[in-house]
Amino acid sequence: MSLLCVRVKKAKLQGPPDKFNTYVTLKVQNVKSTTITVRGDQPCWEQDFMFEINRLDLGLIVEVWNKGLIWDTMVGTTWIPLKSVQQSEEEGSGDWIFLDAEVLMKADEIYGTKNPTPHRVLLDTRFELPFDIPDDEAQYWTGKLERINTMRIDDEYPLQDDVQSRPLPFAASQCSLDDQDSAVDDRDSDYRSETSNSLPPRYHTTAQPNSSMHQYPMGPRQQHHPDSCTDSVHSFDLDYRDQRGNSPVESSRFGSSGNLSQASSQLSETGQESTGGSELEESFHSYHSTGFHPSSNGQHRTNGHLSINGHSTVGEQEINRLSPEVGRGLKIDTPAERGSSKLQRFHDDGPPLPFSPSRVRWLKAINKVRVQLREVRDEEEPNARQAWVKPGGGSGLYGIDSMPDLRKKKPIPLVSDVSLVQARKAGIASAMAARSSIKDEELKNHVYKKTLQALIYPISCTTPHNFEVWTATTPTYCYECEGLLWGIARQGMRCSECGVKCHEKCQELLNADCLQRAAEKSSKHGAEDRTQNIIMAMKDRMKIRERNKPEIFELIREVYVISKAIHAQQMKTIKQSVLDGTSKWSAKITITVVCAQGLQAKDKTGSSDPYVTVQVGKTKKRTKTIYGNLNPVWDEKYHFECHNSSDRIKVRVWDEDDDIKSRVKQRLKRESDDFLGQSIIEVRTLSGEMDVWYNLEKRTDKSAVSGAIRLQINVEIKGEEKVAPYHVQYTCLHENLFHHSTDVLGQGVVKIPEARGDDAWKVYFDDVAQEIVDEFAMRYGIESIYQAMTHFACLSSKYMCPGVPAVMSTLLANINAFYAHTTASTNVSASDRFAASNFGKERFVKLLDQLHNSLRIDLSTYRNHFPASSKDRLQDLKSTVDLLTSITFFRMKVQELQSPPRASQVVRDCVKACLNSTYDYIFNNCHELYSRQYQPVDTNKEELPLEEQGPSIKNLDFWPKLIMLIVSIIEEDRNSYTPVLNQFPQELNVGKVSAEVMWTMFAQDMKYGMEEHEKHRLCKSTDYMNLHFKVKWLYNEYVKELPNFTGVVPDYPSWFVQFVLQWLDENEDVSMEFMHGALERDKKDGFQQTSEHALFSCSVVDIFTQLNQSFEIIRKLDCPDPNVLAQYSRRFSKTIAKVLLQYSAILTKSFPSYIDKEKIPCVLLNNVQQLRIQLERMFESMGAKQIAREEAQQNEEVVEEEEEEAGEEEKAVTDDEEAKAMADKEKKDEPVEKTESAFEEKKLETAGKKMDSEASDILNDLQVKLNNVLDELSSTFGNSFQSRINECMRQMASLLYQIKGPLNANNKIQVEADSDNMLRPLMDFLDGRLTLFATVCEKTVLKRVLKELWRIVMSSLEKTIVLPQGSDTFGAQILSAAKELGQLSKLKDHMAGEAKSLSPRQCAVMDVALDTIKQYFHAGGNGLKKAFLEKSPELSSLRHALSLYTQTTDTLIKTFVTTQHAQVHNGKGIRLTPNDKIQPSRGSGVDKPIGEVSVQIELHTHPKSGERKVTARVIGASDLKWQTSGMFRPFVEITMIGPHLSDKKRKFQTKSKNNAWSPKFNETFHFVLGNQDGFECYELQVCVKDYCFGRADRVVGLAVIQLREITAKGNCACWCPLGQRIYMDDTGLTAMRILSQRSNDDVAKEFVKLKSETRSAEEGR
Repeated sequence: MSLLCVRVKKAKLQGPPDKFNTYVTLKVQNVKSTTITVRGDQPCWEQDFMFEINRLDLGLIVEVWNKGLIWDTMVGTTWIPLKSVQQSEEEGSGDWIFLDAEVLMKADEIYGTKNPTPHRVLLDTRFELPFDIPDDEAQYWTGKLERINTMRIDDEYPLQDDVQSRPLPFAASQCSLDDQDSAVDDRDSDYRSETSNSLPPRYHTTAQPNSSMHQYPMGPRQQHHPDSCTDSVHSFDLDYRDQRGNSPVESSRFGSSGNLSQASSQLSETGQESTGGSELEESFHSYHSTGFHPSSNGQHRTNGHLSINGHSTVGEQEINRLSPEVGRGLKIDTPAERGSSKLQRFHDDGPPLPFSPSRVRWLKAINKVRVQLREVRDEEEPNARQAWVKPGGGSGLYGIDSMPDLRKKKPIPLVSDVSLVQARKAGIASAMAARSSIKDEELKNHVYKKTLQALIYPISCTTPHNFEVWTATTPTYCYECEGLLWGIARQGMRCSECGVKCHEKCQELLNADCLQRAAEKSSKHGAEDRTQNIIMAMKDRMKIRERNKPEIFELIREVYVISKAIHAQQMKTIKQSVLDGTSKWSAKITITVVCAQGLQAKDKTGSSDPYVTVQVGKTKKRTKTIYGNLNPVWDEKYHFECHNSSDRIKVRVWDEDDDIKSRVKQRLKRESDDFLGQSIIEVRTLSGEMDVWYNLEKRTDKSAVSGAIRLQINVEIKGEEKVAPYHVQYTCLHENLFHHSTDVLGQGVVKIPEARGDDAWKVYFDDVAQEIVDEFAMRYGIESIYQAMTHFACLSSKYMCPGVPAVMSTLLANINAFYAHTTASTNVSASDRFAASNFGKERFVKLLDQLHNSLRIDLSTYRNHFPASSKDRLQDLKSTVDLLTSITFFRMKVQELQSPPRASQVVRDCVKACLNSTYDYIFNNCHELYSRQYQPVDTNKEELPLEEQGPSIKNLDFWPKLIMLIVSIIEEDRNSYTPVLNQFPQELNVGKVSAEVMWTMFAQDMKYGMEEHEKHRLCKSTDYMNLHFKVKWLYNEYVKELPNFTGVVPDYPSWFVQFVLQWLDENEDVSMEFMHGALERDKKDGFQQTSEHALFSCSVVDIFTQLNQSFEIIRKLDCPDPNVLAQYSRRFSKTIAKVLLQYSAILTKSFPSYIDKEKIPCVLLNNVQQLRIQLERMFESMGAKQIAREEAQQNEEVVEEEEEEAGEEEKAVTDDEEAKAMADKEKKDEPVEKTESAFEEKKLETAGKKMDSEASDILNDLQVKLNNVLDELSSTFGNSFQSRINECMRQMASLLYQIKGPLNANNKIQVEADSDNMLRPLMDFLDGRLTLFATVCEKTVLKRVLKELWRIVMSSLEKTIVLPQGSDTFGAQILSAAKELGQLSKLKDHMAGEAKSLSPRQCAVMDVALDTIKQYFHAGGNGLKKAFLEKSPELSSLRHALSLYTQTTDTLIKTFVTTQHAQVHNGKGIRLTPNDKIQPSRGSGVDKPIGEVSVQIELHTHPKSGERKVTARVIGASDLKWQTSGMFRPFVEITMIGPHLSDKKRKFQTKSKNNAWSPKFNETFHFVLGNQDGFECYELQVCVKDYCFGRADRVVGLAVIQLREITAKGNCACWCPLGQRIYMDDTGLTAMRILSQRSNDDVAKEFVKLKSETRSAEEGR
């Protein structure tokens, strides 16, 4: 066995100083010690610790902790191997050791640390003398000790003041002195936690809470006195006390009782300082784990023995209880010992010592020798005083509760015997709540006698007075109020037995016992016979009392454990003392009038001039007057002698007046001054020293009184000179009764009395015990509020017992009401009234503070202390919170603190703390708890390895179990604890707090766990998805509606993003495989329809069934994070697009192979259309706000609006705008025909409002691509009928051209018949095909096919019948054939083979045929919409072509001019200048120009006739590109083209210029246009030609000037680039076709010739 000594010196911590409030914990061999707490980044502890070591293969664990509000956090730790510690007898300077963040574990033992921190600590470790020395050596040292012990203490240990030298190390003492800055000072305990009941954290890091609450504070080393080892041989048996005496308000903050030995009497009489003996730490931390430690409140502690004349007194029982033989040899012979014989029995029943006698001897010997070795140094300063003696003299025991507490002290076990087991007891483990009087035998004996005396002849049973109306013959004063008995006769009342006189109104207030008063009066006057009669009467009363109430006296005997024989003797003694009465009673009373507060203002100035009169018996004394003060301080002392126990002390406060009115009052009433209040004190209620506040009472109903007066009263009763005050005696009585009923009879269970009514809270015990305390209180003047506070203090030691919290809450509420609810008669504040409490302000506040702290700790583990399975404990939980609320109310209303912690917030913090520890517990024991609660016991099942019971990256089994446990906790809190803790409905809902805390902690762990899984991904994606669903359910069920989470996007979706995307990736492959499989099955089945009503094949259904199932899983995730949902939508949209496009591509590729089949092409088209419909529904499910059915129902209205707009605008609609026509199958008879792009835009726009934009774009693009696929397939399908339709058209053309004759009204019917006859080939074909299509195609597909057929039919009619084309070079043939007017016959001959010019009758037949075809395709509403047919560009083109046959030449030419704006160089290159002298910018901006011609044009309009003229001056040409081997003679031909010019000059030519490639002409020509049309209907065609004699002139280049471009200018020069030919669109070409057939019209022939001219390919060659 070795003794390890560790001195914790100081530390250097990195960080701001205000961050640290640290203490050090030492652990070795399952033993733990803790230093005090010191603030700052360089804390200095300087504390010693000793440990018994029997295994050197272990190590010392040093932990530095930072104290927090609720949890303590570890700053760092280090591990010191014991083998590295050196042997030394002297203290060293120590070593600086750096701290690490984590420990290294092996086989459940720590073998090192890791992860260094910047913090370091200075430690001095060494091994000292071993314990296991031989017994003979121990005997030698013991003998030496005995010789030292025989010396006088004065000689042996002179008093010293200089104790700075190193103190002796205490043998194996782990417990040390309190420091002034001790962390366990709980004055502000509401703002930090002293304990942690949580389990060890899952990860051992510096952030873990401190799980050990056994902190043993050690104070400044200079507090050790050299006598410390002598006074108590065991250093662990020292009990350090407060150094100074208690002030009245600070008196007896812990125990409220004590006794006064002869030693303390000497102390009081000699005026020496005494140590306050009320703060004994009866129950030390080794036996309790509540974490509370008695605070020193900044006071130094000294040895727990009385200090007399500067010497230490040691009870010999401290030595005797070590061992019999040692005790006999260590007898200390001191003067103080002879005077304190009662001290010897204090420690007789101490617990057995935890070590062998040999070790005891060694302990005594080594401590005594070490003291002797220091004698030399001690003697150098003989005048020094002891460290614990306060300098200067002073009064003795001060205050009603300041008697020295000489209770028996418990020995503190060695460190090696202190277990670390935390076992909470049902009470406050501190000296405050400890019932100290239970072990004070001397006090108990005295109170036992006083109780018998009070009960044998109780005041409640005293003999009443026999009052009669009485007439005074001389001035007489009332015994009760001392007022004059006014009147001539019958002034008052007089007792016929004892002769006491009083007012009639005062007779009820008179409380003196008539028999006792009569006995006293008779004995004074010598009436022996009368006295004997009275004594006999009193004896009879006491006998009756003893006979009727034997249970009372039996209970008193049992409570004080008195034998029956002694009890019988005491009963006789007590009876005799009652009979003796006051004849042998006398007392010396010293009264100090200290001060008063809150007096009434009687003067006009709003103040008073108070003074006090004090009267005891007939003796009255008066204080000085304090002028103008309502809170006066007198501090005057008076001495009285009293020989009658029934006397009263009358203290009255007066307002001094000196005026005429006062002098008159003096004459009449003997009272010239105003009455301010009085307090009548029964002398029998006084005992010992008292410092008491008394409320001032009224004297009459008319008195205006307020305030209180403070008196210090010292009573020395003959025979009872030094006994405890009655308040202390009452406390002793109450505590012993409580102990007897609770611990002795109740086995630790508090018996709650059954009481009803408003005063039920004043009932503390059952009937018998209650009568005892009430009679005692009544006899000795104990206030009811003192009784309540005493009982509250008793209950606080059992506050965890069933039913006790409710009683304590009621008690404290009434205590609050007593102090806080001020009456109208007093204006004293609640805090002042409480300060005047006889219980002791500091004592009660301390009690409440520690109770509050203890309640917080218990509420922080409410799940353990108040299980939901027990209704009674739940009710106790409710009462505990009520008690906490009452404490808060006390602090606000009674203490008047500014902002005490709100009870609701305290309870909330406690609930959170409990939930935090609960979560840690279920996290660390998840597997075990889950198996126990949710799984049946399977004995054959293999136990899961410990390392796999927690979270693992290999599987996800842990998290669902944890979620189930969390749910059970939340449900329990919601259903069991929330209805109970309903005191703060607006501020605290336990169920919600539980859900919030559980989710917050779960979220942290879950996030970390998923991050680890993301790195490894060892589990299936489906497992992650299942876990995701469980987490989502937990959040939505319990967390989503919490106030702190409302409107907040949760984090949990982000934990699973990568796993869901992984699942979507895998799902895409599955979807593709499924699509291919479905398509292959469909091919094998021949693309059969799925049902009679479903016209598509099963592959579409299969594909979307799988896609919808996949999306349903995503949708059920109910992702609240829009960003995460956007990622899912984008990824799934890509899957949809890939699957559907691949399916469409396969269909498109194989579609031509099925084109000749009868039904399969239609089914394939139906499949693509069904893809689009299903995709549209997926829009809805993925976020589109506009539902497809609503769209379908609104489509008809939309289309009608579009039709109206189209009719107004009369413009063509492109093929893309009509390509999509969606009709829902549930639509009624009238189908919807809607343009594809408009429908698509509206749908996708609404979808995009809720969907992610990128996902919306993907699906938008997919819809467009599917639409294009459908268009492509429809076109391919329609084009397959082109050859059949062309054949029908040729047959129709042949029939049409056979129709002859003019058109008139008579042959209208014949025209219709001709039309029907002509259409027969086409109708026969269409009837056969469309009948099939109507049965196998969906409506939308059918309409697409009808559109394609309509387009083909209309185009074929136009190209084959109306305006037949010979070949693709039709335009070129027109131009080449029209070079000469005489060659127009070639054009006619060319067209004769294809078609002929339609006659008016034939045109009429075509019109009727068009209407018939249109009605056929409309099919009575089942086909294409009329609006679509009317707006069809093919129909418009055909009608336009037909209309051209009936238009005049002028109209056709006008149409040509107004529509053809890009005839040369695409209409570009013409530049305008004001005149020809201003040259335009260089370059015409056209590609490959062949020259340029400039023409000055002036437009004229006659102001009256409106006739229009055009003057054109051909200026010249430039840069002509013309190659010729001969003469080049260019000239300009200018022609006016437009309507109504048949009778006017249309063409002019200039003169030719020889070999001039930039000729200048300057020739002017005039054109008359008439007044029928505007300039915009005309154009000038300028043609530069090469004049050739004997043959046709060759065209060099052409230009066209449209007058509409220069109308606004009126006069300008045009610079026109020349082109090789005239270009025109279909409209112009159609007009050319029509005009080319009018061979008899010169204007038409000229126009065709002009527009057909082209530059010669051979140029000039």
